[in-house]
Amino acid sequence: MTEQKLAKDLSSVSNEPKADEMEIDLMDILRKIIAIRKTLYKAVGIGLVIGIIVALSIPKKYTVEVTLSPEMGHSKGNSGLASMAASFLGAGTGMSGDGVDALNASLSPEIVSSTPFLLELLSMSVPSGGEESEKIDLGSYLDSQSSPWWSYVMGLPGMAISGVRALFADEDESDGLRNNKFGTIELTKEEDEKITSLKKNITAVMDKKTAITNVSVTLQDPKVAAVVADSVVHKLQEYITGYRTFKAKEDCAYLEKLFKERREEYYAAQKKYAEYVDTHDNLILLSVRAEQERLQNDMSLAYQVYSQVANQFQVAQAKVQEEKPVFAVVEPAVVPQQSSGTSRKMYVIVFVFLSVATVIGWKLFGEEFWDKLRREFV
Repeated sequence: MTEQKLAKDLSSVSNEPKADEMEIDLMDILRKIIAIRKTLYKAVGIGLVIGIIVALSIPKKYTVEVTLSPEMGHSKGNSGLASMAASFLGAGTGMSGDGVDALNASLSPEIVSSTPFLLELLSMSVPSGGEESEKIDLGSYLDSQSSPWWSYVMGLPGMAISGVRALFADEDESDGLRNNKFGTIELTKEEDEKITSLKKNITAVMDKKTAITNVSVTLQDPKVAAVVADSVVHKLQEYITGYRTFKAKEDCAYLEKLFKERREEYYAAQKKYAEYVDTHDNLILLSVRAEQERLQNDMSLAYQVYSQVANQFQVAQAKVQEEKPVFAVVEPAVVPQQSSGTSRKMYVIVFVFLSVATVIGWKLFGEEFWDKLRREFV
């Protein structure tokens, strides 16, 4: 018992200096911070000025989000309008349509970020920011957007290099979108920069579970952002509708052509039969009757083919309408009242905090470490 008590006393005595030492260290740090309070006041002022400059230099941006609930691609047989047409026109006249659509609303993010889609957006009209009646294309609006002053400073070397290259460039160089003979798209440097900017500011995200698609557009003008978001949604609907109805429209066009050809063949056979009957009405020769029966059979056969093609053509027309997807706009494009992204107050707070933290770190640790390092190497 005596040895255990002695060990506890020794351990308590050994722990007391550590606690006192830690308390002394914390008090020492607090005294050092109080001692440099004037320097900290200056750091707060400097951080405040830098934060205000940065906050005012970064332009405001506004985000508009549109929520869609599209009809997803699904396996189809003779359903909907096509099945109704087939049931009225007779069995076996429906067109085969089993399988899943090759392209449906699940590819909305890829469509919105594709180069052809964004190139079409560059030519759309948007409000110019002046009078309501004045409009400019989206490409010109992107040129008029403001940027932080340091982006111009960092871009000076590139501008100088571009200016030098322009002096030696050929005058007949193409400047604009070109589809060359290989089917690829050739862009100018300005178009490529605009496309890259649109890919960052226009996004589409689809929830695979609910099939809800959110289209987001971020620009510096709230009205322009709303107009572009609405146009993106409509153009996306057109793209998906065009892809899904492409095969059905091709089948419909082919059957329409076939329908007209079979109709002309039937009319010709009908006319030939009628003319022969009119000219040989009073004759009862077997050869005349045989020729009349042959012409009548040709006319009946032409009518059967014509009737079948007509039925298939009507089913194909119904299938084109059936293939069109349905889009429900859950949340339309609304002009935002408040800017998105980091607020200006947050920029000021962050820079003030960084300034104070830098001064404290330097005065408490950095300055002493620098003195030791300098004494070792000097």
